[in-house]
Amino acid sequence: VYGEKRDNMVIPVPEAGSNIAYYESLYPGDFKMPKQLIHIQQQPDFDLDSEDEVFVNKLKKKMEITSVQFEEMIDRLEKGSGTQEAKLLLKEDDELIKEVFDYWTRKRKNCKSGSLIPTVKQEKRDGSSTSDPYVAFRRRTEKMQTRKNRKNDEAGYEKMLKLRRDLSRAVTILEMIKRREKSKRELLHLTLEIVEKRNGMPDYGSEVMAEALAQRALVKPIYTIPIIPLSNSN
Repeated sequence: VYGEKRDNMVIPVPEAGSNIAYYESLYPGDFKMPKQLIHIQQQPDFDLDSEDEVFVNKLKKKMEITSVQFEEMIDRLEKGSGTQEAKLLLKEDDELIKEVFDYWTRKRKNCKSGSLIPTVKQEKRDGSSTSDPYVAFRRRTEKMQTRKNRKNDEAGYEKMLKLRRDLSRAVTILEMIKRREKSKRELLHLTLEIVEKRNGMPDYGSEVMAEALAQRALVKPIYTIPIIPLSNSN
């Protein structure tokens, strides 16, 4: 059960040994702090196997060569193959270059993957490897549509100013329409209130209405509101 504690459960931890026979060969004790900064060179991608170690040991009996030097030579041959190219790539003796090059060609022929250095398989430029399931990265079938950069020129600036002026005018017109409709609504309410008052008095002969209009004519209002004439109704 998940989360249950058991006494017989042990976390596996690798054992650390102190008596290692080849420890001194890997980590010599004559290390001294260098006066300059430590410069690290790029390590080769090719790694020796048991067959390569046997060949390097045979070459050591005839020539001076190290394992790292052999790895660098094979790595350069893998990245730029050919006999003439090998002499330009490998700055070693001609006999050593010939021995390593012959060994590399034999091993390359026996290799089924086509390359001694493991690499990520990618799609070819001609698109011939579209059906290969081992291709890791493929090209886009359709080109991505990117947004074009808009130029901030003088013509575009003038168009934006004209658009802003037109929008400001549209806002002003809408505000005036709002005020007009509000005034119409107030006029409608006042007219309805006048009708209700006349009906309650009752002023069927329009005498009170005529008297009110006469008094109103003596005072000039600031805003003139048109009054809708009403006909007598019985």
